[in-house]
Amino acid sequence: MTRLSTAEATVETLLRHGLDTVYALPGLHNDPLFDAFYHAADRLRVIHPRHEQTAAYMALGAALATGKPQAFAVVPGPGLLNAGAALLTAYGMNAPVIGLIGQISQADIDRGHGHLHEIHDQLGLMRHITKWAERIRSPQEAPSLVSQAIWHATSGRQRPVALECALDTWARRADVALPDGPMALPVDSVDDEAIEKAAKILGEAERPMLVLGGGALDASAEVVAIAELLEAPVSSYRRGRGVIPSSHRLAVDMPVGHRLWKDADAVLAVGTRFFIQNGNWGIDDKLKVVRVDIDPDEPDRFRKPDVALVGDARAQLRALIAALSRHNRKRSSRAAELAEHRAWYAERLSRLEPQLGFLKAMRAALPEDGIFVDEVSQMGFASRLAFPVELPRAYLSPGYQDNLGWGFGTALGAKAAMPDRKVLAIAGDGGFLYQMGELATAARHNIAVVVVVFDNGAFGNVKRIQQERYGNRLIASDLQNPDFVRLADSFGVASFKATTPAQLEDALHKAFALNAPALVHVPHGDVPSPWDLIMMPKVRG
Repeated sequence: MTRLSTAEATVETLLRHGLDTVYALPGLHNDPLFDAFYHAADRLRVIHPRHEQTAAYMALGAALATGKPQAFAVVPGPGLLNAGAALLTAYGMNAPVIGLIGQISQADIDRGHGHLHEIHDQLGLMRHITKWAERIRSPQEAPSLVSQAIWHATSGRQRPVALECALDTWARRADVALPDGPMALPVDSVDDEAIEKAAKILGEAERPMLVLGGGALDASAEVVAIAELLEAPVSSYRRGRGVIPSSHRLAVDMPVGHRLWKDADAVLAVGTRFFIQNGNWGIDDKLKVVRVDIDPDEPDRFRKPDVALVGDARAQLRALIAALSRHNRKRSSRAAELAEHRAWYAERLSRLEPQLGFLKAMRAALPEDGIFVDEVSQMGFASRLAFPVELPRAYLSPGYQDNLGWGFGTALGAKAAMPDRKVLAIAGDGGFLYQMGELATAARHNIAVVVVVFDNGAFGNVKRIQQERYGNRLIASDLQNPDFVRLADSFGVASFKATTPAQLEDALHKAFALNAPALVHVPHGDVPSPWDLIMMPKVRG
């Protein structure tokens, strides 16, 4: 037993779980917590951004880049609400983010007195946007609840969690028992009968294919092995990019996957919501579906698959590999077929200029193990189709929330957690202004993210929709922007300007060589729409 405050017990428990960084914005309700951070400064790094949204986005970026739990801390009420978009995004992206949220004095919670930052039923609110949330009511509870929070965040389907603690409770002291280490995670189980059935379906198929999502990120070797055993093309989009290297002979981008879909006779869907295929491309009885997902609720969500393998993707796929040896047929190479489809796709992508040229420039400047952070922008939409990715967790994209302005803070977190890897963030002029103040955070903590701001003076996608669907009745889509080069200079951040792909590649090489935060401003005009390659029509069912 050790005599500690609730805040100290919380910090010690985080450390015993291997968390060595907290992304946090201080404030009255968390003063004792920050004092505990101070006293643990030799073991715990605190990075303070300029907005609560960024504290949570940085934890999200760190979690996505590492695959490990990451923590942030903010004050209650407006602090939590400011961080809410990032928590919601973490929920949609299955990211193990731990929120430490302040509260008013414990005796006054939910009594409506009007205390600073008071919010009705904050705990209930947190439970709507996290996998699990609780309140720490005493020092003795802190170690157990922090351990439970991390367990919930990392077990099964990983998702964000949150703990709230009242101002007076943070400071209260008592004898507490600290955990020796993390709680044991559930042991993966394999259903031998389901594995055998899946292996038979896939092994006997003539034209199988794979579809990947974020749940496959830690099963790269197994995915590649199965694809090669089956001679099966592998289609991924956004969250699954890099699980199989883009350069692999069987890797195909989503539009090519769509062209292959109508003739596939079996599909192995790994760690994906399977939403696009179920909702847009169509499924019929001639297509046998095997789904792998750690969440038992997921496989049946749209349409019951022929086989559901419930559990961690790596364990399930390893068992499937072993079983395929008993059922797998011999197949001819798909090389000629895929080459024909890739030629079609290359021609179709060539119409996306200047986006394609800029994407090639960024790929040339970013090392293979560099991390690319997508943003909701014209360049971001194109990157989801055309940016080659060779490694898992090297392409970060915001999932189904697809929230404007997420990118820069997320990139800062990814770089803070992975300091030895280059991190390149892209942003439109609309999205970047959500977090442009975090140039100060990059400078203050020397977080060497290079951000490329593509500037067309508009919320480009909104403007296109108004032009095409609403008779060019434009409203609230044109933007007044700062001089981005001078803006970066004013924060002490290196800045460059580029108007061509060649200039962008040169600027990026110079920026990365600085090993310091940098901004590249790329003004451009209207660009062609990529949406016919994203919202592709139904082809079966």
